[in-house]
Amino acid sequence: MSNTTTNNLFDRVEASLESIRPYLAVDGGDIRLIEVTADNVVRIKLLGNCSDCHMSEMTMKAGVEETIFKSVPEITKVEAV
Repeated sequence: MSNTTTNNLFDRVEASLESIRPYLAVDGGDIRLIEVTADNVVRIKLLGNCSDCHMSEMTMKAGVEETIFKSVPEITKVEAV
């Protein structure tokens, strides 16, 4: 995959995360996009209160993954790091 394609996916995933940041911020959290790999895996890091929240797995599955997959269907997997 070319750098242009990877950069485009990164930008599109980042834009999708912008739509959920306000919801995370209400609870004192945030999210950082670490990378989009060559095989279309997104690696993210939950920050602030979201990093150690007991509901973070649910946030990942019901919020983050769903938002990313809907906005960027090329993505194959979302991983928290």
